[in-house]
Formats: sequence, structure tokens, C-alpha cells
Amino acid sequence: MTSDAPTQAYVWAWLPGATDPVVAGQITEQGDTIQFNYGRSYLERENAIALYLPELPLEPGLLPLPGGLSMPSSIRDAAPDAWGRRVILNRTFGKKGPELDRKELSELIFLLESGSDRIGALDFQESPTDYIPRQSQNATLEELIDSAKRVEAGIPLTPELDQALHHGSSIGGARPKALIESDDKKYIAKFSASNDLYSVVKAEFIAMRLAALAGLNVAPVSMTKASGKDVLLIERFDRIKAVAGWHRKIMVSALTLFGLDEMMARYASYEDLAQIIRVRFDQPKASLHELFARLVFNILCGNTDDHARNHAAFWDGQSLTLTPAYDICPQGRTGREASQAMLIAGDKRASLLQTCLSNAHHFLLKEKDAVVIVQSQLQVIRENWDLVCEEAELTEVDKNLFWGRQFLNPFAFEGAPGKLTSKA
Repeated sequence: MTSDAPTQAYVWAWLPGATDPVVAGQITEQGDTIQFNYGRSYLERENAIALYLPELPLEPGLLPLPGGLSMPSSIRDAAPDAWGRRVILNRTFGKKGPELDRKELSELIFLLESGSDRIGALDFQESPTDYIPRQSQNATLEELIDSAKRVEAGIPLTPELDQALHHGSSIGGARPKALIESDDKKYIAKFSASNDLYSVVKAEFIAMRLAALAGLNVAPVSMTKASGKDVLLIERFDRIKAVAGWHRKIMVSALTLFGLDEMMARYASYEDLAQIIRVRFDQPKASLHELFARLVFNILCGNTDDHARNHAAFWDGQSLTLTPAYDICPQGRTGREASQAMLIAGDKRASLLQTCLSNAHHFLLKEKDAVVIVQSQLQVIRENWDLVCEEAELTEVDKNLFWGRQFLNPFAFEGAPGKLTSKA
């Protein structure tokens, strides 16, 4: 870090129904913390909304940080993920692999250096008057699909797509990804990596497709190839195409709903999220049933990476609604037992259906109705397994690897009613 590193930035926001952003306020770095205050012009707007409540109320002055946080969590939600951070570090220092682990940048720099088409409806600028988007030219779907031919012909790819396709393995970090645009839709593209022990992106595709067939509200997905690599395309649900441009939807993670920072994420639980939904969400009963179904499906498909940033809600200034499910990705598994990243209830996080059933009341479900949800998902997975695997062009080796290990692992059924079994 250098002495001339920025210590402040301006937060720009897309208000509901708008296709252009307005400056909402300023974030200021003070020691080890980043604090936010609304701009006077924003507070005077008739259509101004709190960027998130109760964390950032529409009040003048520097807003106090909730206890235990070093920056507003709803602002942190707009920061780049692990992959994005490593791309920025690579670009800044020109280093690769383990060398990046010794490099540091401030959170403020990560916000200012990451692309403007980030998840949600916020962006960060050095100016309070001039909005200049960074990396605004997403790769096109056609460019993604034709990337191999373009490389052979010596035609440059967009920097983001070039980074994801050709430097993902070298700079490590989380799975490489890029933003893709095609007509009236935007996508997040996730790429396979040369060091994958199995087809990770196909595993996520299969899980997401089966989840949709089971009636869960999930982001639409599809598979394609680029430069000989499998690519998973996830349709973005925080963007809506309009005549004048794109509407952006404000999102907050479950970690923000909990008021926790990254170091405290291990205390996040489905039980507590259910309580928040009961109090603060639109249509709480339907949302609770959906959350329960997502928990059950995570266990049935072996997705143990269901941490609090992999759950989110839309915020419209007054109320919250669950976003479609995303990042339902079966995790590598060698042992018999497994546990969820989020606690299920109390201190229980073991990936057991019986724990879900005995805590169904937190989701406004009777246990017999919860059993029906599990049975329905089991039926969908069994009846559509071969079809979805064929759709993914999954090899027989990976198909045998997934079944009974990630998908319908016998451990999940321990202690569950006899009618629930891993066997068809």
C-alpha cells in the first residue's frame, strides 16, 4: 500500500426503477474502519431510500457502525469476491499464484478497482459528480462461445474474459468467472479449471437444474464451452432490461441481515434467518417454506458451502424478499459425515435430514408437511437424474462419483423416518 492511496470514495446507487445512478453518499477510511454518510443532495431527494435498514438509516452525518463491524455490511456486499480480489491483486502487482498471498490492498481500493457492473445496485467512484463506469463492456455471449477461434486468429478478448479463460489456473483463488451479456439478459459465467479433480461446473449445473425441477426458485442455468473448457452460465436476477438501459436491484446478503462480519459467519444459522424472515420479509410464510426447501436440497445434493453470503435478499427501501437461489454447488467429499456451513438450529450443523425435520416448526411447517417436501425432492432427483446428467454431458465416471457421495449420500438419512431413504 502506498501513502497516496485513497481514503474516501463516493457511493452511487440505482434507485428502484432507475436506469442511471445517483450519488448517495461517501465512504471514508478512518484507521481500520470504513464509515458512511449520506450526501445532502441525496437526503433531499423525494425518492431517496435507505440503502439498507437498520444499518444505514436516512440520517445526516457519519453513521455509526454496528457493533463488531469494521465497515457497513451492506457496502461490503458490493465488494469483489475472492476471484475478483485476486484479479485486482494480479493486475496491481503483476504477480501470480502464491506470491499474491503476501500482497495487500485496502478494502477501499478493492471497491474502487472492481468492475462497475457488480452484483446489486451500488458502485463506487472517486468523483461525486461524474459517474464513469469501469469495465463497463462485458464480454458478449457470442465472444464467449467463439473465444477459441478468436484466440487462434489473434483477435484480442475483453480483459475480463481473457483473465478468466487463460489466467484462472495461474492466479488461483476462487473459481474463475466473467460477466457476459446477450441481448436482454446478463450472465455470470463460471469456468472449469485445469486442476479440477471432477467437473465442478457441471456438478453445479446439475444441482441447479434439479433444484428448479423440484420447484425451488433458482437462477436459470445453462452449459456451453469456450476454449475447450466447460462454462456454466447463470442468468443474473439483479438486472432487468428496460428500453433506456438496465434496472439494478439492491441486494443484501444473509450475513448483512444477521449483522455479522466475515469472522463471525460461523454463528449464522437457518433458524435465525427464519426468525428474520418472519419479522421483516414480505410473504414470510412462503419465504420460510422456500428456505426450508433450499436447506433440504443443499443436504440432498451435498452442497455444504451454504454460508451466509450464499443467501441473499432484495431490498426496495421498505421490505425484503428472498432472491432466487444461487451457488448450489455440490462439494468434494471423501468421508462419511458432512456439515453445513450455516448452522441448522441451535448448535447443530451436521448434514442430516432429521435435524431439518425436527426443526420444521421454525419454518412454520408441521413435521408431516416437511416430510412431504423431502419426499418430493427425492422423487424429482431420482426421476430426473439420468436426464439432467445427459443434458450436462456428464461422463459416466463423474456420474458414478456424484451419485451416493454428493447426491443422496447415505449419511443424510441417518435417524430420518424409515420412509426416507437414499435408495430408490
